[in-house]
Amino acid sequence: MFKPRLLRLSGAVLLPLLLVACGQKAPAPEAERAVRTLVLEPAQVRAEQVYAGELRARTESRLAFRVGGKVLARDVGLGQAVKVGQVLMRLDPTDLKLAVDAAEAQLRAARTQRDSQAADLKRFRELHAQGFIGNAELERRDAAYQSALAQFEQARAQASAQRNQAQYSALSADAAGVITAVEAEPGAVVAAGTAVLRLAHEGPRDAVFQVSETLVGMLRETVAAGGLSVSVAGLSEPVKASLREVAQAADPVTRTFLVKADIGQVAGLRLGQTATIRIAAPAQPGVVKVPPGAVFEAKGLPQVFVLDPKSMTLRAQPVQVAGADGNLIVVAGGLLPGQEVVSAGVHVLRDGEKVRRYGAAPAAPAASK
Repeated sequence: MFKPRLLRLSGAVLLPLLLVACGQKAPAPEAERAVRTLVLEPAQVRAEQVYAGELRARTESRLAFRVGGKVLARDVGLGQAVKVGQVLMRLDPTDLKLAVDAAEAQLRAARTQRDSQAADLKRFRELHAQGFIGNAELERRDAAYQSALAQFEQARAQASAQRNQAQYSALSADAAGVITAVEAEPGAVVAAGTAVLRLAHEGPRDAVFQVSETLVGMLRETVAAGGLSVSVAGLSEPVKASLREVAQAADPVTRTFLVKADIGQVAGLRLGQTATIRIAAPAQPGVVKVPPGAVFEAKGLPQVFVLDPKSMTLRAQPVQVAGADGNLIVVAGGLLPGQEVVSAGVHVLRDGEKVRRYGAAPAAPAASK
């Protein structure tokens, strides 16, 4: 009795639902994204490496006293130009003068002993000639004279050395130049050989800069192929330079290599000036240039989207970036001239996505059944 009624009720509920389901349309296909593209052309790039450095003297000496003592006076200041033979710093000469007096006294005593032995030898030779003494006694007197003569020569050398030591109490410039550092002041007690001043010699100048360990290996070849120039404030044009010295060991702190470029003698340059060193690398053929907006990073590698003109789909292509040239990125590997790449908006695209060129009419949607 209730079953026919239940069936009629179920039919009345399901029939409207079936009618609504049959009336729903299929979802519209996703619209193709419009992208700006660029057809790659072959390019040739001359890269340039730029370093910051400073000007230094070709020869820079750390001056020191050849004897120890107490610094009595400093006659020059930092940055002062000096001439050859000019006294730069002086030690207290009191002890050195006393040593000279002692050496002179020993020399006088040795001279007296030599003269005495010489007179005795002369007399004994006369006695030997008269037959009063034998050969053995004469030989003994001659040996005594030779010993006194040797002691005199030793004393004379020691006195000469002490006189030189006394002269070393005054530190003089052995070359013309500029004082670039003062490392001791009056009142300080210094040992022999302790650097007290630093002197930059007059003459050629070097531009000194640091190069990373990844580039030092090819530095000489790069300079030989492209050339090296140095720009300094105050000079209207860069100065041509030559590579003079490359350190064989890296700095233990910065892990960079010290490089010295010879710029010769140029008027108007001052020690310590900041210099810009430019190394023109040889031209790189077979490269292409793309806008910065075309490059993105995926899986730790720089990539671009290459457009397949037949299927109009995108393909992510890893590339090798060689640097920049103005506002463009230089790509040295991964792309070929003639390929078409997306030049902007790559951050919203995905690999394998179907797109259309910007400005082209979108494809007509498929008719719904």
